[in-house]
Amino acid sequence: MTTMKKINQIWEELASDNTISNGLLIRRFSGTIFPDIFVTIQNPGKELCLAISLSLNTTINISAYSSFQEIVLDIIPDSNDNKKKLLIIKLSNNSHRDVFATLCDDLINSISDEKNESNLVGKLLNRLEKWRILFSKISDSGLSQEEQIGLYGEILFLMMFLTYNKDYFNVISSWVGPEKEIRDFQFNSWGVEIKTTIGNNHQKVYISSERQLDTTHLENLYLFHVSLEKSHGSGETLPDIIKSIQDILIVDLASLNKFNFLLLQAGYFDKDFELYTQVGYHLRNNTFYNVKDDFPRLQEKDIKKGIGDVEYSLILSQCGQYIEPEFQVINKLTF
Repeated sequence: MTTMKKINQIWEELASDNTISNGLLIRRFSGTIFPDIFVTIQNPGKELCLAISLSLNTTINISAYSSFQEIVLDIIPDSNDNKKKLLIIKLSNNSHRDVFATLCDDLINSISDEKNESNLVGKLLNRLEKWRILFSKISDSGLSQEEQIGLYGEILFLMMFLTYNKDYFNVISSWVGPEKEIRDFQFNSWGVEIKTTIGNNHQKVYISSERQLDTTHLENLYLFHVSLEKSHGSGETLPDIIKSIQDILIVDLASLNKFNFLLLQAGYFDKDFELYTQVGYHLRNNTFYNVKDDFPRLQEKDIKKGIGDVEYSLILSQCGQYIEPEFQVINKLTF
């Protein structure tokens, strides 16, 4: 059972327990991990919580999280041990339950092997800081059309990569686009930038900075162009291709958890599922270009001092001599 599935199951079981009408219903998450972590529901209201039991002398400063959107942090006495206190992490908006379950899953995995309480609190609050940013991205409109297309292209490459390389965790870790890195995929001395186009103009892509196709400090850099046709009522949807990745990763929970977290960083939330089911995509073509030698591009060393915010378009029909076959490219993307 995945961590997230177990969390949701405990919440469901606690929600059906009517023995306490006011206060915390609490259940230990696991006896096999060191920290005392509890999945809880607070009545009245059946508010979903995660609780960590800590020594009274362990310092926890939660004042910086008072403005945390949708999440409330609190410290209360541990009724089961008068030498301890409970750090409560509570969801204030139940419509974001799926995101909160992923948050709890991520928090548990980040501290599950930590035996020092001060280090545990530090790790926990650091992870919560990342989640503060993620919760600020939640909106009712979901991803824009351009963002959906870009994410589909990145997931398509990820699917291809996973079919060649069974080191799932490193494959997922190489996807750095959601973390706002310069390129979409990078690991050690290689990088891959994904450009996805749709509609009539399939031969022009836009480069967003002078560093995106800069090979400084890289042995191999590839531009992967994905050409799509959009269709209403047919084709592969964004949720379809994401589900395909999750099905592959179900045998490796660490990789699955990381993938789900990266999806949230990319702005993809399960609550928006229906927003993405009406449009499907058909793959027209996908091509790898080896960015080397005289490949048409601007690099940081080409830009004169005083010039910033460099953006330009690249005509792919002029880059045919740099095309490389898929298997040859993937074989160079080593860990």
